[in-house]
Amino acid sequence: MEIIFPTILNPLTKRTLSHNMMYFNCPKNYKKATAYKVLKSILFSGLTAFVFLTNTLAQESMVYNRHYLSGKDAATAVEWDFMVDGGRRAGEWSRIPVPSNWELHGFGTYNYGHDHRNPDRVLGKETGFYKLEFDVPDSWKGQVVQLVFEGAMTDTEVKVNGKVAGEVFQGGFYRFSHDITPLLNFGQENILEVEVAKHSANASVNRAEREADYWIFGGIYRPVYLEILPQLHFQRVAVNPQANGEFEALVLLNKSLKEGLLEVELFELGDKKSLGKINTPFTGEEIQIDGVFEGILSWNPESPKMYEAVFSLKEKGKTVFEKSEKIGFRTVELREQDGIYVNGKRVIFKGVNRHSFYPNSGRALSEANHLEDIQLMKEMNMNAVRMSHYPPDERFLDLCDSLGLFVLNEVAGWQQGYDTEIGPKVIKATVWKDANHPSVIIWDHGNEGGWDFENEKWFHQYDIQKRPVIYPWLIRNGVDTHHYFQYNAGVQRLTHGITPFFPTEFMHGLYDGGHGAGLEDHWRDFMRSPVAAGGFLWVFADEAVVRTDRDGELDADGNHAPDGILGPYKEKEGSFYTIKNIWSPIQIAPFVMNRHFDGNLWIENHYLYSSLAGCRLEWSLHKLEGFDKEINLDEGKLYLPDIGLGERKRVKIPLSTEFEEADFLRVAAYDWNGMELYTWSWAISGISEFADHLSASSFDMYGLTEVEEEDGLLKVKAGEMYFEFSLNDGQLKLVQKNDKDIAFKDGPIAVGVNSEVDGVNWETDPDGSIIIQSSYSSYPKISTWRVLPDGSLELEADGPLLNGQMISYLGLSFSYPEDKVKGVKWIGNGPYRVWKNREKGVEFGIWEKAYNNTITGYSYDNLIYPEFKGYHANLYALQLLTEEGIIQIVSESPGMYFKLYNPENSPHATPGVTPEMPAGDLNFLHQISPIGNKFAGPETMGPSGNKIRAVSHGGDQAFGIKLRITFEDL
Repeated sequence: MEIIFPTILNPLTKRTLSHNMMYFNCPKNYKKATAYKVLKSILFSGLTAFVFLTNTLAQESMVYNRHYLSGKDAATAVEWDFMVDGGRRAGEWSRIPVPSNWELHGFGTYNYGHDHRNPDRVLGKETGFYKLEFDVPDSWKGQVVQLVFEGAMTDTEVKVNGKVAGEVFQGGFYRFSHDITPLLNFGQENILEVEVAKHSANASVNRAEREADYWIFGGIYRPVYLEILPQLHFQRVAVNPQANGEFEALVLLNKSLKEGLLEVELFELGDKKSLGKINTPFTGEEIQIDGVFEGILSWNPESPKMYEAVFSLKEKGKTVFEKSEKIGFRTVELREQDGIYVNGKRVIFKGVNRHSFYPNSGRALSEANHLEDIQLMKEMNMNAVRMSHYPPDERFLDLCDSLGLFVLNEVAGWQQGYDTEIGPKVIKATVWKDANHPSVIIWDHGNEGGWDFENEKWFHQYDIQKRPVIYPWLIRNGVDTHHYFQYNAGVQRLTHGITPFFPTEFMHGLYDGGHGAGLEDHWRDFMRSPVAAGGFLWVFADEAVVRTDRDGELDADGNHAPDGILGPYKEKEGSFYTIKNIWSPIQIAPFVMNRHFDGNLWIENHYLYSSLAGCRLEWSLHKLEGFDKEINLDEGKLYLPDIGLGERKRVKIPLSTEFEEADFLRVAAYDWNGMELYTWSWAISGISEFADHLSASSFDMYGLTEVEEEDGLLKVKAGEMYFEFSLNDGQLKLVQKNDKDIAFKDGPIAVGVNSEVDGVNWETDPDGSIIIQSSYSSYPKISTWRVLPDGSLELEADGPLLNGQMISYLGLSFSYPEDKVKGVKWIGNGPYRVWKNREKGVEFGIWEKAYNNTITGYSYDNLIYPEFKGYHANLYALQLLTEEGIIQIVSESPGMYFKLYNPENSPHATPGVTPEMPAGDLNFLHQISPIGNKFAGPETMGPSGNKIRAVSHGGDQAFGIKLRITFEDL
């Protein structure tokens, strides 16, 4: 039993009671245990007086009351009796938490939506049977009791005390209710029986909901509750609060009233101070009321101002019913050949698609799940979310209202739509449930063909705000929402169109492709178009479900569901930070960082509604001492001036004299609430300066080198080190330290071009170093090994002097056994790997990670981020930590990349998302390859996904590759 006591200052004070919603949970097992009966007796004997008081007060004041029979969410679920007639545990009565999906609790059959076309998959069409006993107090007599289901999959028949409560509801994502007053035994126990058919008797429901590209579940997966209402009450309250304070509402009563008064009073949320009242007399059962509230603040995702509107129904001067609504004042317009406007501001959506999903609970979610998802979206600097492909939980929209996200709310229909019998019912259910949320600014009528145009009229029939209705993937109703277009595509649409466009799905993020890869190209292309309105990435998180039929294995159904920015438990992939960077509303214009930097930064405001006044930068100067110590030399805060929408202004960081000693600068941007928007960092030290500083303590010269030629090898001993080089190709073939092998070898080998070795020669220079020089037919023209007397190596290779060749990557490779690697430390950009078309989101610093073999979006048994393997940018120095010791490599070449092995691909990877990778275990590169997305290769995603045409001219002095290599003990 759970009772949340209302705050009561005066039983007759309407304002005080209007805040209260009394929750009274009293579900019991159909076959109660004796212990439960005893507990119930004790509880009720001790609380009878108080329950009577609270019920009496509620009845007198006629305040809306909700009494939960289930948990309020998946985290507070209540057990009901349950049996399923097919699949696992068929025919066995037991217990199941409500809300939940029964597959996650060991019942029935798991299916992905595509299984209906796969003859090798068993298609579960089981029906679930639920039973619950619940008490109905005598004090409820004379009131109306509504039984409400927030969502059950899918055809649901309800009985109370053996009698059918109403017609079977068809549709798995919608609120429905029955008036069960005539069926109740007041003051006694009542029996609720619910029969839920996983597949619908209506073919269009199955096509719209069950034959879809997502997991198919069964069960009562959203809350179930009773509404205790007076005989005269509101059936619906629909509001239309405009940004200028104008207010209108439509209120429907359950029965006609000859003479009444409706009053609406507005309050600050959580404050008892009234902001004004409006009222209207009426007759009948439909009431329209309008007025103006002065001095209100409008709602937008950057400042999500909410109010409480208290609706009071009066008859003969007495309040007979009262209900409050949380509302936000905002205006939505679709302007033809212009864009979507909210509060008179043209909107740029920075959005993502979101399924209601969690691996352990399917579509039954908790408050924590909803909050985590929204906070992660806000952390990525998103301002919008699309409900794919069905309406969300009530609580999710509450949080979007209060935390600030634009919402595209969607009636289901993945690629086929409801018929004209079911369509109007589910549209009504969606609009009635969600229309008062200020966050909901657009209705989506299905997805990618999941509609019947005949049903569109019902949106505006029920929505007094007349929000735009769109069709994801179509040019229709004044917008273009085409999915998965290629860069620079379209005739009279997309980047070449005159119709406002915002793809409701783009950058399909299968595995590590899409999302961040290509986003910068697309975003720049969008922003140059006056009709671009942003877009929605596919998709928020990998949808790998816990298979209770496979010992808890996480299953994403091949490549159907592992396409999130986040892993199934919200693990952050590299694209998370790329998106965070590109979509940050505070941007720092590009500049060159070096010792001449004077502290001046150009700051750009990319908000839709807000000045940067009150936002701040936090900066710090850092010095590096080797790979293990970062010293903070200085730091400070800089509050930004009033930089208006779309403006750019210069600000100056007050750099101190410590700047001359610093190796890098870090700058973080924070909004007016203290939320970090993005943190940038830039190396101050030049690459050669830093290399000299880092290597000074490591390269003390001593002794002499010993050298001999034998069997086509040049054998060199220097200090504790012994090396062998091939005189055929100049490659390092053997490394030993104190007579113990170190398996670093087989390099340099040119990758990215065909290049033959033309010749190798060697010599001893005056300081005793051994020089081995190789010439090549193409790249590099010359490479040179230098063995220093202290046993360290230097490698220098010419820069890319190529002309006309198209290259995906270019550089040098070496071998080192993967099974001997323990981890890596490096100084450069990190901590995530990069692709040629995804270099944003990594920043300069000292980084470290242990070896892992994460296959992004696939290796769910060991999903570790950041991934170890792949390309890394802006190499200054690295230490490869191995079983044999530390291989330290210091770069003297600016802008170099390094690669640690080739990431493994999922066996379900599509050709588009499988990147072209260079051979070799360790690579040092001028150029790296891009990655594609699920549907197409990187060349379709923008200029940064294309191969590079190498160009050169006689006399060019190209940056080459220059490395210092030492072998140190652990």
